Amino acid sequence: MQHSKRAVVTGVALLSALTLAGCAGGSSGAGENGGNGADAAACAPSDESVTLDFTSWIPGIEDVVAIWNEENPDIQVEVQTGPNGNGGTYQSFFSQLAAGNAPDLGQIEYDALASFRVQDGLEDLSACEDVVAAEADFIPWTWGQVTLGTDGVYGVPQDSGPMALFYRSDLFEQNGIEVPTTWEEYKEAAKAVRAAGGYITNFSTADINQFAGFVWQNNGDWFTNDGQEWTVDLTGDASTQVADYWQELLDEDLVATYPAWTEEWNNAYNSGAVWTWNSAVWGANSISSGAPDTAGKWSVAPSPQWEDGGASSGNWGGSSIAVFKGTDHLYEAAKFALWLNTSDEALTALNQSANIYPATTAGLQLPSLQEGVEFYGGQKIYDVFAEAAQQVNPDFVWGPTMTQTYADVSDGFQKAVTGQGTLLEALEAGQEATIATLKAQSIPVAE
Repeated sequence: MQHSKRAVVTGVALLSALTLAGCAGGSSGAGENGGNGADAAACAPSDESVTLDFTSWIPGIEDVVAIWNEENPDIQVEVQTGPNGNGGTYQSFFSQLAAGNAPDLGQIEYDALASFRVQDGLEDLSACEDVVAAEADFIPWTWGQVTLGTDGVYGVPQDSGPMALFYRSDLFEQNGIEVPTTWEEYKEAAKAVRAAGGYITNFSTADINQFAGFVWQNNGDWFTNDGQEWTVDLTGDASTQVADYWQELLDEDLVATYPAWTEEWNNAYNSGAVWTWNSAVWGANSISSGAPDTAGKWSVAPSPQWEDGGASSGNWGGSSIAVFKGTDHLYEAAKFALWLNTSDEALTALNQSANIYPATTAGLQLPSLQEGVEFYGGQKIYDVFAEAAQQVNPDFVWGPTMTQTYADVSDGFQKAVTGQGTLLEALEAGQEATIATLKAQSIPVAE
């Protein structure tokens, strides 16, 4: 059926400062069902059949939606697929919001939610009591990612990317190198790996969100908001420690610098030139597909810690299902988003089709996640990630212009790996550029 979307103003300069700042600050007032004064009446069910539009880039999502459609004849979902968010889908969302014809629902990664929130592009799901009640079902830090520090709820968590250490257990054992448990031990292991003719890992100049995950693990923050304005701090103590650490590894030629996600990168892992990868849970598929000749030779261990005996994990990736401003069917959209991300049948199907790692605590116990993985020598690798998922700092906040921040920092990182500056200088330049970008969009920034 056709939807009459009301136009959404996307020019940030036209929004009030409170709306902009409220993305990650507290809010006053609460509606009948909580959250930002959200009106429960906005989440009333339709009295007729509904068809929802949903856009995602998850492999096999059509088959999962088909399960819902079979069971819910009065709420049908039409799914469109496209490239990943930064590959073009986000720009399409913004264009559709400006034209007033956005889909009812869309997949948005956690680090991009704030960008849509400051442009007033998301419905507040706290108007729906079932969404509010579902908070207890989710790993606490993932719920924090969709509330954006407010009383509102701007998406339903879908998956997460807790980080751990993938490593070539055969090479470590053959060379008598202990698997590092601290970052200091990791550097010593890097020296031993280099002496054996390899590199302990690859430092990517493109994966700035991986670097952010390292800062996250170190309890650092890049963005905070007091309800009035944003504070940008890419060079705080935690970030500086992480930058200095990796700079030392680069300076001493202890890490490779292959372009990420290329055949060169795959070959480095497939040939044994690179021995470890500090990555998220979804990295299990990246290694098995990119380095097929190494099957059975990998294992997974907890991420190295900054302090001996520490128990902290970073996160890299993860998405939510958001409902766009202008939908005529908030209740039905919220109901589908909850089913997709909390029901056993949907979570199982998502895991089987795309290795989605659930954001719910119950989802971590899926039968498919309790089994040994042949590629990893039969190790139950998801036990490691289930523990890591509980060790992620729940207070980490993403800024409202992360795509641009990533690009600015990446430019500096590319120069640093060629000796034209340092990682810390790249973060300093990225901070200045981010502040300038926020000001250019009339987003309040603390001086």
